[in-house]
Parts: sequence; structure tokens; C-alpha cells
Amino acid sequence: MTKWKSILINPKTSIIQTMEIIDRSALQFAVVIDDNMHLLGTVTDGDIRRGILKGMSLETPIEKVMNESPIYETAGKRAFYYKHLMKKRRLKQLPIVNKKKQIHNIIFSDDSVQVLQKENTVILMAGGLGTRLRPLTNDIPKPMLKVGDKPILETIIESFKNFGFTNFIISVNYKKETIKDYFQDGSRLGVNIEYIVEDKRLGTAGALSLLSEKPNKPFFVMNGDLLTKINYEHLLDFHYETGATATMCVREYEYQIPYGVIETENHKLLSILEKPVYKSFVNAGIYVLNPEVLKLIPQDEFYDMPDLFKRVITLQKEVAAFPLREYWLDIGQKNDYEKANGDFRGVFS
Repeated sequence: MTKWKSILINPKTSIIQTMEIIDRSALQFAVVIDDNMHLLGTVTDGDIRRGILKGMSLETPIEKVMNESPIYETAGKRAFYYKHLMKKRRLKQLPIVNKKKQIHNIIFSDDSVQVLQKENTVILMAGGLGTRLRPLTNDIPKPMLKVGDKPILETIIESFKNFGFTNFIISVNYKKETIKDYFQDGSRLGVNIEYIVEDKRLGTAGALSLLSEKPNKPFFVMNGDLLTKINYEHLLDFHYETGATATMCVREYEYQIPYGVIETENHKLLSILEKPVYKSFVNAGIYVLNPEVLKLIPQDEFYDMPDLFKRVITLQKEVAAFPLREYWLDIGQKNDYEKANGDFRGVFS
């Protein structure tokens, strides 16, 4: 097979071009070579996102973010050896080079197009009141509002399923029977769904204290009113690669100060910056957590996810930020709902 040839790039290829190549190939990987096919480095989705977090432009050459010391092997060994090495090192791809370190082949852990089913649990928070969307939410909970031809929550579940995640727990409160009657045990969608019921509002993390059976692998937590095209497999890989205890998805938020911003030193006016535009990363409402963090959540008390992350940081555990570069929309107000319906066909069809 020669599908790996489509992911060979030169070091001057831009980050944005590399992103397009990775997404188009669906191989989640690119290999950087020189004009003579010598291996210079490799690039994963995680490498690109770390570059974005550092503030690199999408036009930055990929050599600035590539892994310059990738794991590779030499040609001529048995296939069993390569597969064993990949399993031992948890590699999804392994470049194979000749004696001159020229790329000879790339072996992938799964050469089939079949999506492998994952054991990781997905917990969806669907207990909010949806106050800002009233009167639309007078009779149904916000995650059950239809965008396109189906509820928001159904689109979220199908998106996870597309990446092999089929074990769901939905946290419900407001109009809970509407959600439970619609999804039931999830078999209609080819997934498994269980429920935790908040008798009172517990926040975006407090509801996790109600889990009767704790996950034994890293698990997802996501707000049930989001539409996104995020690659959940990339997110989980990033969580593992960084050795994080907790990972928060973040998105870039741009805002403009509508006045001239003044820089001073004592009584001296040094400069005037007219209506500057600033960029910051903000919480995107999607998380990956290791099971151990559940011990930090107070039992049956209101507790939000930012509080949990602050606690994990205080304990000096590894906490990661995963910058979103895909479509993302928080359906918080009526204009967001209208935008979601306008975007749906072009983004999710």
C-alpha cells in the first residue's frame, strides 16, 4: 500500500497546509522529509495544537512544531517485530527507513477503515434549565432542541459514535423524562446509555459525584448544548500524550476594546493603541478526566468544572489545554440557536 505517500511533506509546508493534509488523509499523521526523502521529523495533530497554544500563526512552517526525534525503524525486519514494537510503545504509526534514513514505508496499527470500538465512557451534562432560550425551553430541555432534523444531544452522541465511543452516561434534571423517553437505553442508536439524576442542581462537575460505578479509564465530560466537529480520538490521544490528569478543550476568543488604550509610566503618556484586538483561550465545555479526579469532587454539592480544574492544578497534577480548531458552537442564546440551524446542513451533512 502506498497511502503513506500522501502524507509526506517538506519542512516549509505551513501549519494550515499540514492540517489539511492530515484531515484529508484521515491518517492523523504526517512525515517531514527533505528533497532526498530523508526523514526529518513527524507531525501529529497534538504537535499542531501545541504550536497553536504557543501562539504560532497557521502560516508558520511545520518544521517549527514537528517532532525532530521521532521513533522509527529500519527496513528488512519481520512484520511481527514492527507490530510488537508498536503495541509496546502504543504507536499508531511507525516510519520505516533504509540505511541512509530515507523513508521506505510507514506502518499503521490499523490498516482497515473500520472504526474500533473504545471502552472510554462519555458523560453528557444535560440537566440545565436553558433559561436564556425561553420560551423554546418551556416544555423541553435545551439539549433536546432540534438542530437540523434531530435533537442537539443526538448529534453529540452520533459524533462520538463515529469515533468508536459507544458508552454514555447522561446527567439529567430539568424535564428529565423527555430525555429518558427519547433515548432510553441507546440501543436505537447502537450505543449504551445510562442516566444519573440530579435532584438538585450540582454544577458541571458536582453531578459526577452521583456515579454509581466509577470509570476505570480516562473519560469524557461534555456539556449537552454544544455542536462541534472535534475529533474525539485526537483529544483522547492528546490527553495520553501529555500525561495529563485532566484536559480541558479551549477555543480562541477574540475581543476588541472600543477605546484607545493608554500606556503610561508615572505621569508620562507613552503610547496610545487605538481600539486594540486581543485574543485569549476560553473554556469550551469539553473535558477528559482520569478516574482519580473523582475523589476530589464533594458528594452531592454544587461544584463546577473550573473549580475541579483549579483543585487539580493546586495539587500540582499535569493539566492540559487542547485548543479546538474545528467548528464549535455553544447554543446559549436564541441567536446561537438560529446560527446552529443555519450551519447544520453545511457542517454536519
